[in-house]
Amino acid sequence: MKLDQWESQFFAEISKIASNDDPAHDICHFRRVVNLAKNLCRKESADENIVVPAAWLHDMVIVPKDSPLRSKASQLSAKKALEFLRAIQYPSEYFAVIENAIEAHSFSANIEAKSLEARIVQDADRLDGLGAIGIARCFATAGLLKRAFYEIEDPFCDEREPNDAEFTIDHFYKKLFKTAETLKTKSGIEEGRKRVLVMKNYLDSLRGEISEGAI
Repeated sequence: MKLDQWESQFFAEISKIASNDDPAHDICHFRRVVNLAKNLCRKESADENIVVPAAWLHDMVIVPKDSPLRSKASQLSAKKALEFLRAIQYPSEYFAVIENAIEAHSFSANIEAKSLEARIVQDADRLDGLGAIGIARCFATAGLLKRAFYEIEDPFCDEREPNDAEFTIDHFYKKLFKTAETLKTKSGIEEGRKRVLVMKNYLDSLRGEISEGAI
């Protein structure tokens, strides 16, 4: 069976899981990650038979951001993904690398990406948390968690440690910019730089808009 035929099954399965209740993990998120992963795969000369299923199935178990199980989400997803791949009789020689690729994509899990393919899936997912779409996803999640946009006295963490449990903008400093520093492929790093610049320009504009006497 050709990869595009397998891919239709990946899409059908993940469509059952992705939900508009969480815009940061809706079906559009999976599509973007897969497209990013495919582009990185071509540029880095990696194996799509590993990258494509891992990218589609990387979030088969979606754990809320404020759950104590958050750091286990990628391992739970990897286990469920392999169960699904066995059920549809996907070639088993790819399972070990796919499993690691899914486990290692998570920032909070802190699991080593042991192959080029795993690094590509990791980069693709992390790139989707950066740039214009990263800003949108950050605020969508903040809305679900009922977090304030920013801390009124020091919105941009100039003189305090970021606290993204309470303030949305703090998440840029607590995690997102750090995530950009963990990108591993040459192509991913190049794209990450562009997306970080978008975010920094946004913060500069926001700083101007909320500063005293801005108008």
